[in-house]
Amino acid sequence: MLHHVSIRTANIHRSIAFYECLGFEIGERFTTGYTLACWLIGQQSRLELIQIPQPHPAPDAFNDEHYVGYYHLSFDIADQEAELTSWLQKFQGRLSASPEHKLDLKVLLAPHQQMIGDRTYEVAFIADPDGLPIELLC
Repeated sequence: MLHHVSIRTANIHRSIAFYECLGFEIGERFTTGYTLACWLIGQQSRLELIQIPQPHPAPDAFNDEHYVGYYHLSFDIADQEAELTSWLQKFQGRLSASPEHKLDLKVLLAPHQQMIGDRTYEVAFIADPDGLPIELLC
C-alpha cells in the first residue's frame, strides 16, 4: 500500500494553500531535521510537502520529452464535478480567495477527451506552485 507521495517545494506555505484548494487538509506538521515539512491528507491519499532552503527550479517534466522521473500526480474529480472546465473555474475561484500566497491557476493542457483503454475521459493538466504537473480526470 502506498503510504505517501513526497513533494519538495520552494515555499511550503504557498504549496499548502494550493493543495488545500484541491481538498487536502494538514494532517501533521514536523521538521525533517533541517527544514519544515507536513503531511496533507485528502483525495484518498497523503502528500508530504518538504520546504527546500535555497531551492533550484524543478525540471520541466511536462514539456521536456526526454525527462525521466516523477511525471505527475493524477486526481479523479468526477465525484466533484461532471465537467472539467467548470471544475477548473471553481478551482481558480478557490485559488483567488488566497491572495496572501499569490496563487494563480496555470493550465498546462486544456481539457480534452482522451481514450484510455475502453473509456473516454476528460483530461487536463495544471501545475502546482513549483510547476509540478497535476493531471485531472473526469
